[in-house]
Amino acid sequence: MTGTRVAGNTPAHEARRGVLLQLVRPVARTVPWWALAAGGGLGLLAAALPRLSGGEVAPWAGVNALRAAALCFALGAAFLLDDPARQTTAAVPVRRVLRHALRCAFVLPPAAAWWTAAVLLVPEEARPPAGDITLEAATALVLALAGAAFAVRRRGTGRPGQAVAAALLVAAVLAPLLTPSEWALFTAPGDPRWADGHGHWTLLLCAALLAVAVCCVEPVRRLQPVRRLRTRPARADKGGLGA
Repeated sequence: MTGTRVAGNTPAHEARRGVLLQLVRPVARTVPWWALAAGGGLGLLAAALPRLSGGEVAPWAGVNALRAAALCFALGAAFLLDDPARQTTAAVPVRRVLRHALRCAFVLPPAAAWWTAAVLLVPEEARPPAGDITLEAATALVLALAGAAFAVRRRGTGRPGQAVAAALLVAAVLAPLLTPSEWALFTAPGDPRWADGHGHWTLLLCAALLAVAVCCVEPVRRLQPVRRLRTRPARADKGGLGA
């Protein structure tokens, strides 16, 4: 039937879609590619170390090399939400979750290609199961994004990356020491606890995704009740009105 508007194509939705398309180029320019490139370069170097060392590579060396590579890329991704002009872009009629999703959309395809290269750099005889190690890398990446999104929501800072990267690095160093042995997050392939440990990695990834979803929503501003102005009766002059 002509003249019938398609569901969802209201003028408001069309305006937001137009603004979102106009944000593609500016957002692409503000993405901290230098931080992602630095983290990705260090990650590829870490993944290539077992191959460059020569000789036979043990499975534990291969999995640790890929864990180090994933951590390097996650440290670079901690700067993904850095935006000095955040106070300006916050005024556009596009929700924060869409602005953050737009930034992630630029990074996910290069990240997938980068991770494929990192896995292939590890010798085949020392390469851990691709699905399980990819789960660990995805968890580290989402944890970095969750930290950055939390800093943006909580403090509204324009550059949360440095603090988030430092916290992530400290957590990565302390996690193998403080994680309970029942969780078995940092086992090597062939360990009987490998499958159970990656079940815990799945839970951790789901919790990190939930944290990202919550932190990407704009905080609700509480409406302050309007105080009524109390009018005081005008005082008569001390001298009276006069005769």
